[in-house]
Parts: sequence; C-alpha cells; structure tokens
Amino acid sequence: MLLHGANGAGKTNLLEALHVGTQGFSPRARRDVQMIRFGADASRISLAGARGANAFETETRLARGDSRTVTLNGERLDSAERLRHELTTLVFTPDRLAVVKGAPATRRAYLDRVVGRLLPARAKLAGDYGSAVGQRNAALRRIRAGQSSRDALAPWTERVVALGGELIGARAETAELLSPPFTELAETFGLAGAALAYEGPALTAAELEGRLDADIERGITGAGPHLHDLRVEAGGRDLRVYGSQGEQRVAVLSLVLAEAELLRERVGLSPLVLLDDVLSELDGSRRAALAEVITRAAQTVVTATAAEALPTEPAVSLVVTPGRVG
Repeated sequence: MLLHGANGAGKTNLLEALHVGTQGFSPRARRDVQMIRFGADASRISLAGARGANAFETETRLARGDSRTVTLNGERLDSAERLRHELTTLVFTPDRLAVVKGAPATRRAYLDRVVGRLLPARAKLAGDYGSAVGQRNAALRRIRAGQSSRDALAPWTERVVALGGELIGARAETAELLSPPFTELAETFGLAGAALAYEGPALTAAELEGRLDADIERGITGAGPHLHDLRVEAGGRDLRVYGSQGEQRVAVLSLVLAEAELLRERVGLSPLVLLDDVLSELDGSRRAALAEVITRAAQTVVTATAAEALPTEPAVSLVVTPGRVG
C-alpha cells in the first residue's frame, strides 16, 4: 500500500496510528498526550484485520490525565505486551536511525525486542535480567551503607550470572539469525560488506567477585549484558562512528526488512511493515531495489510525497490530505 500526499498532510500520523493500534505504543511519541489532537480530551484508534486465517479487532483509547486502554477482540488487555504477542508490526521512520547512530542502550533495547519476536520463549529474559541487576544494585548500596553483609549479595549474583548468560546467548543467536539477510539486503541497497556482531564477553561469578569492591563503591553492577552492544558495520567500519547518514539509513531499513523476512520464514506469517519517508533519500536504483524487495513481501505500507516516487505499481494507492484518506 502506498500513502502519498504533501508534507504535513498526515501520512506519518496514519502510520503512527497503525503502530499504536497493533503494538500499543507510539514509535515516536514519548507520552500519550502527544498523540491527542490539540483541543481534544481523548483519542481512539480502531483497527480490524486478519492474522493468517484469524480475524481480529483492536481498539486503543487515549485520554488526558488517564491511562490508555487497549482491547483485542473485545477483551480489555492488562498490558500492551499481550497485544504485541498477538500482532507484529515493524516500522522504519527517520527517528529509527538511532538504532545505528545512537547510544549502545538503544541498540540493546532494539535487539531485545527482536529476541522477543524471533525467539518468543525467551521474550522475558531482558526484563528478568534487568530486575535481577536492580536487586543486586540495591544490595550493593545496602552493603555500602553498612546495612547488610556481603554474604547477602550471593543469591543475586548467582541470579544475575544465570540470567545474564541466557540473555547473552539469546542476543548472540538473534544477531546471527539477522546477519545473513541483513547483509544481503544492505548489498541490494548498495551498502557493501554490511554485517552484525554482538559485542560482549560471557559473564561469570568470578568476574563479578573480582570487581566486587568497585561495585560496592559505585553501587552498581559493572559487568554484564546491560553494558554490551550490537555492532553494525560495513566493510569493517563501525557505522555509528564512520557511517554517513545515508549508510545509516540503509542499515536501519535493511534491519527492518531482514527481520520481516525471518518472521515470515520462522512463523509463517507476514508482519505489518511500515516504511515512513523511506524513499526521500534513496536514489533511483535504490528505490527500484526497494520496490522489488517489498513486492516479494506482503503487508507493507509506504509513505511518499508523490505516487511516482515508488517505481512499481502498488496493490493500493491512497491520497492523504489533511483529515482525509482516499
């Protein structure tokens, strides 16, 4: 599907609504109030579709001064996690360049989301590990304050090491799964030698014990996957430091499409892929390559300022004007 219209017509808002309605959160707004029309007290997003042979309906309500409510097939969900478990949406926006050029924490969060989608049995690992590190950090601060003994730290150290090892394994496996299609797609878009690598050593009890004095002094756990990174490179160059914005853009696009391919192969269902303003900085040959890739896929929504920006005939082409789609 191609959504085209002038700048400011509302194309990005429409993609944002699709993302909120299927994932329960916005890919760009930090607070719900930012998604409510100026002068209005609330907003509502209602969607209907099919996941394989199963039809679904979702509704997301946002209100000033109140928490959001999400329903799926008439059932109110206690968290958006359940919605994301049932429906999968991947998105490219200019803001997503932070996955490549941002801080390591951004790439860790991205990789953990991919782990949850590709390896659903291990989806909770990142949260469980984070909770264990938080408990260990609290214990470290109690020791520093003289309110506890070092012996009380042992159970949390054991849990951090156990969960940390599982999380490192899941992240490394996910990076290995993503790397081949990422490399192939990036090459298609003119970025040669692109590759992914998970960067971070194994976590052991001996390592944490060896740095215990420093951890107590600082009150934080100074080693583990909460400090690791995902290296995104091309031709041996770290694209965070040595990549142009165009190369970073191609890398993020390739990541999104690589994950979509893996989900189709592993799960047998096509995720909804939202590509916002993806064509504006691609030259003619790269636009043609993108058109060929998304033609092979399904469930892709692309925005552009003009219909001719996409060098293929979309299944659906809609004009977006302020307050209207048709």
